[in-house]
Amino acid sequence: MKPDEISFLTTEGFNPATVEIDTMDSLSIVRLINEQDVQVAKAVAVELPHIAAAVDAIVERLSRGGHMVYVGAGTSGRLGILDASECLPTFSVPRDMVRGIIAGGDRALRDATEATEDDVAAGAQAMAAENVGKADVVVGITASGRTPFVLGAIEEANRRGAFTIGLACNRPSALEERVEVMIAPLVGPEAISGSTRMKAGTAQKMVLNMLSTATMIRLGKTYGNLMVDLRASNEKLRIRARRIVSQACGVPLQDAQSALEQCSYEAKTAIVMIKTGMGADQARRRLAEVSGFVRRTLENAQDG
Repeated sequence: MKPDEISFLTTEGFNPATVEIDTMDSLSIVRLINEQDVQVAKAVAVELPHIAAAVDAIVERLSRGGHMVYVGAGTSGRLGILDASECLPTFSVPRDMVRGIIAGGDRALRDATEATEDDVAAGAQAMAAENVGKADVVVGITASGRTPFVLGAIEEANRRGAFTIGLACNRPSALEERVEVMIAPLVGPEAISGSTRMKAGTAQKMVLNMLSTATMIRLGKTYGNLMVDLRASNEKLRIRARRIVSQACGVPLQDAQSALEQCSYEAKTAIVMIKTGMGADQARRRLAEVSGFVRRTLENAQDG
């Protein structure tokens, strides 16, 4: 990016609402930051049609065995990795179904490595290393919409035939020119000029939550609003699984626990067992027949 290009970015602009922030007491500072954050949800709301279009594309590819790869630098990269890493315990997806890449690699998760975001070739190489292909979706995340590492990754993903989605907080942008769906919540200048870990980062986190959660709902990872495909890998999650099964079936917690113990704490299986009277193996088979959708399994059981 040329030095003069930054001055045209909305996220780098001057915010007159916070010009006196350094003269305020703590309560006034946090109140002012909060007032700025209120704008974020409104900016994301404008982009809901684009977010929904992105979800449709992701669902179509993941349902055919594809993968989703988030790629970013700095705050944007960290947010992508955070969202990707939480899909495994929350929705029991295969470990490599949703992945996150950050410029500078794992070290950049803890230490600032800003120079790495300027490497276009490294972004392209990251896509090659992930073996991105036609069945996959790549989401480029960059507040500015111009980060070279992300642009390099998106260009290589396009060359490999992947479906590409952009997430930035500026429009127009170089990223928008390179992707098939662009999501651009315009949050305006930051409370602290140029600190895009603030409103821009919050907007990106909200959008990523929507992308992954809506996708998983569409893939049958919930029953109603219950997180029925969680991986009960520790005591907290086992307690959560018992509560979810109890709520889904309207039975006491001890009955939920009994069913869960019979099926290795698979909440979906336990729900089908309790609601239909099936054994664990039969419940698993019926779920597998409809790609794991609990509601469809129960409807089929009623019909036949």
